[in-house]
Amino acid sequence: MTLTATAKPVSPKPGARPSAASRTWRTLSPYAYIAPFFTLFAAFGLFPLIYTAFVSLYRVELQTPGEMEWRGLGNYTALFGDEIFWTALRNTFTIGVLSTVPQLVMALGLAHLLNYRLRGRTFLRTAMLLPYATSVAAATLVFAQLFGRDFGLINYVLGLVGFDPVDWQAGTVSSQIAVSTIVIWRWTGYNALIYLAGMQSIPSELYEAAEMDGASRWRQFIHVTLPGLRPTILFTVVVSTIGATQLFGEPLLFEGSISGGISHQYQTLGLYMYEQGWGFFHLGRAAAIAWVMFLLILVLVGVNALIARCRSSKEAGR
Repeated sequence: MTLTATAKPVSPKPGARPSAASRTWRTLSPYAYIAPFFTLFAAFGLFPLIYTAFVSLYRVELQTPGEMEWRGLGNYTALFGDEIFWTALRNTFTIGVLSTVPQLVMALGLAHLLNYRLRGRTFLRTAMLLPYATSVAAATLVFAQLFGRDFGLINYVLGLVGFDPVDWQAGTVSSQIAVSTIVIWRWTGYNALIYLAGMQSIPSELYEAAEMDGASRWRQFIHVTLPGLRPTILFTVVVSTIGATQLFGEPLLFEGSISGGISHQYQTLGLYMYEQGWGFFHLGRAAAIAWVMFLLILVLVGVNALIARCRSSKEAGR
């Protein structure tokens, strides 16, 4: 008979130091795990941003992208001297306010209702996300039919209560209200679910203590819910501000015009940039508009953060 011996694995001694290769891998492995993200970010985020800043300093036409003429800050000075740019900036601000403020207020109210024990809460929470999951093109085309001048449902309902038909696409205020309505419809449910998640993270002991002190549901909402939601509200305000600054699909598809109406009455900065780049073929000026939008977003986010920090400092000093 032949006996075969099995080799037992040699385990390292408890006091043995790891090898140099093992120490190197432990040091470099975290960077290897996050390297794909930073590689993609550098290729599709950082490089386009830097290259857009480079192009904004040149005169570049879409027909001849290889011929670049140095202009320095000429694209920016020409931009600030263009009256249509200031109209687009004003429209962006107005549509942003008309869509962001009602959207967040309605989302806060809906989240407060869904935070209570209601029948069919799961169905209602799922239904909240349906507008967000709908394509912006499909939603805008449907709302364009609803806001039609001659056969739109909105004008039909207004006629039933005695109002004259409104040309929603021709007027400045009416067209901006119509575009803002599309944005409100798409994003209210999304923000409501974010607020609902924030409300459910507030300790229930705070509500029980407020109820024992005789506080009504409204006072509980004011003194317990809102202070607990302050970081969430700041997040939604910042995200909504960025989205309002970059608004593009809704005004483009509302009438199908890159000029935002006959008199540019609802043309946003995103639509103005598209018009300059793909309508008039001025890629250099379009790149300058993109960088103005980027700097505007930084300023708005910085102002929101500064206001939140000042309020936190005042409350900490009380």
